[in-house]
Amino acid sequence: MYRCSVCGYIHDGDHSPHVCPKCGVASDMFHEIDEPTKALILRSRKTNELHLNVMAQLTSIMELVRQGIDDDLDANCVKIFSRVHSNAHESIQSIKAELQAHMNRSKWG
Repeated sequence: MYRCSVCGYIHDGDHSPHVCPKCGVASDMFHEIDEPTKALILRSRKTNELHLNVMAQLTSIMELVRQGIDDDLDANCVKIFSRVHSNAHESIQSIKAELQAHMNRSKWG
């Protein structure tokens, strides 16, 4: 596993690519990732994917409850839809913060 020192792209393989697929720099700008970091990256991929999938579902929920708010059948319905919208938004923001923490701790790639 190799990381581009310019853009951070991670290449899975026994050798670095000839050029970085993201930024186009030559292979000499790639550095092999040490084993502990590699293990951490591989271990974190499942959780990171789960976070991204949950975010996608929450985004869909926010779209649905926005329709309920706009429909405005009655005050109780709007209250419920508004609460769900707020909770989904806070959850998305929390996931973003957690993913940023993962990136900062080499739990990404």
